[in-house]
Amino acid sequence: MSANLDHANFPRSGFWRRIGAAIYDLLLAAAVYMVAGALGFGFFMLLLSTDVIANASVDDAAALLNSNAMYHRLYQGWIFLWVAGFYVWFWSKGQTLGMRAWRLKIQHPNGQTISPLVALSRLFWALFGVGNLWILISADKRALQDKMTASEVVVLSMEANKLKNWQGV
Repeated sequence: MSANLDHANFPRSGFWRRIGAAIYDLLLAAAVYMVAGALGFGFFMLLLSTDVIANASVDDAAALLNSNAMYHRLYQGWIFLWVAGFYVWFWSKGQTLGMRAWRLKIQHPNGQTISPLVALSRLFWALFGVGNLWILISADKRALQDKMTASEVVVLSMEANKLKNWQGV
């Protein structure tokens, strides 16, 4: 990926703008969570109906899914992978849908879009959003995940936010 020097000059985002985008994205992540849960439960039901999983005399499939630790961990892991994938996918493209609404972009300081590996690292360092509190004590408006991944969240102009090809995709 090449650097986008035009985007290297946008100002960094403050705390409240990030929180606004995070609220939008939380709603989208909840939708991803529900769809992944429905797909995972449907697959679990398919395994039960084809006797791949023995039904252990439980009439309620949801009770079986929640009572068996291995099934429950696999199911929750499946859902977590989808929600994490949502963030990693969009962050590696530069913006989530909430960030687009708030005109924010994740990038390296030279304007280059972050890689999926850096996006995955940001997911870890964000600490479920708590990493954003670092902005409140940081002089350079960078959250913990920004510092740890050598990235930043900038506020785009209205014109730059409207461009379809700014992401380099």
